Amino acid sequence: MKSIRTKLKLNNQQKTLMAQHAGYSRWCYNWGLSLWNAAYIHGYKPNARKLREVFTNHTKPLYPWMKNLSSRVYQYAFINLG
Repeated sequence: MKSIRTKLKLNNQQKTLMAQHAGYSRWCYNWGLSLWNAAYIHGYKPNARKLREVFTNHTKPLYPWMKNLSSRVYQYAFINLG
């Protein structure tokens, strides 16, 4: 088995953007996990698609800073959760 190791050479602006996206992904995952657990406790069967719909329609408008980041981040956070 062969592996290749790479290192990204990022400038300060790119490092900041990568850190913002990583934090956004973690925030979305934790938010989804808490909603998933609450729904499961109340007898519902949550899935990634429904969590994404709730997030997009109800939670995302409350946080305007999310508009500056890629929407793929939260989509993959919920896919990884589900």
